[in-house]
Amino acid sequence: MKIAVAKEIEVCERRVSLIPDIVAKLIKQGLEIYVETGAGEKAFFTDADYEAAGAKIISDPATLWGEADIMLKVSPPQEREDGRSEIDLLKTGSVLISFLNPLGNPQIAQKLAQRQITALSMELIPRTTRAQSMDALSSQASLSGYKTVLLAAAALPKYFPMLTTAAGTIAPAKVFIMGAGVAGLQAIATARRLGAVVEAFDIRPAVKEEVQSLGAKFVEVKLEEETVAAGGYAKEISEDSKKRTQELVAEHVKNSDVVITTAQVPGRKAPILVTEEMVKAMKPGSVIVDLAAEQGGNCACTAPGKDIVWNGVTIIGPINLPSSMPVHASQLYSKNITALMQLLIKDKTLQVNFADDIVDAACVTYGGEIRNQRVKDALQAVVV
Repeated sequence: MKIAVAKEIEVCERRVSLIPDIVAKLIKQGLEIYVETGAGEKAFFTDADYEAAGAKIISDPATLWGEADIMLKVSPPQEREDGRSEIDLLKTGSVLISFLNPLGNPQIAQKLAQRQITALSMELIPRTTRAQSMDALSSQASLSGYKTVLLAAAALPKYFPMLTTAAGTIAPAKVFIMGAGVAGLQAIATARRLGAVVEAFDIRPAVKEEVQSLGAKFVEVKLEEETVAAGGYAKEISEDSKKRTQELVAEHVKNSDVVITTAQVPGRKAPILVTEEMVKAMKPGSVIVDLAAEQGGNCACTAPGKDIVWNGVTIIGPINLPSSMPVHASQLYSKNITALMQLLIKDKTLQVNFADDIVDAACVTYGGEIRNQRVKDALQAVVV
């Protein structure tokens, strides 16, 4: 069985789907690993590293994609500079494992189904105890949460910690984190390590204990509707609840030196948590880092992929933050994707077992059809 590692061609993608250490372990299991020339360069893994691990380096993308039984990627398939689609390069009947954004871009699932590709989306790994080792969304979100605080600290014209000096006492920075998922919790922990006073908000009351355990104050709003979606994610709430939430957080945003927003809804535009009015009320020199920038942003003033100054407030809208730390991001992703492959490969043979809840949830296309109902619904909405 031939497992291939593609070179990511998306401009802002520096990660690689398998690192040499993991390649060596897979080869010891009797698997053949093929790596596209330069696949690991942006993550500081050379072709020589992969060769030393036992992989075969392939310079021709058409050969790599056309002969692979399982193709491993980080970002969804792209259009190449030569005009060829990566989907069209795949061998009919082969397997693709990658982030696919199937809810945000369901057309990609349609194309994969038409090519008879068995596609497994790393975004759709269920959030269960058994699937933790495969949960790439969580591993990458943790990196984002860490890096976002560093970006905020670098942009803030103040210290984060409280300092007592001969010239007087410096008050600690006030950080307000909106969303206490994996990224938010890592942001809380990082901001606390840097010495900031931290408050955190989430519409899910169940995360209160986790927030407090990290040393932050939990800002709670009581809503008369369900706020937790499948898998433990925050659920999109009604307009009335959004209004009540904004009224509650407005004062906290106003009094904060740094605001970090992390709220995202899979397949939908990110909810606006910080309005223009809230930004106007913030102190000049304050900083907002919007981790939902790729989905439009939680702040009404966010410019995805750009750092801007709006009414004296620096607003950072980073894109693909995990890719800015490609060494560890690739290491974690490699372990996630390898754990998933262990479910699919038995005795060197591919076995797609839909009786397994993880495989069933992650598999988007199989046998020429889209299997996931949420993806089907998203595609129908686009067509209509």
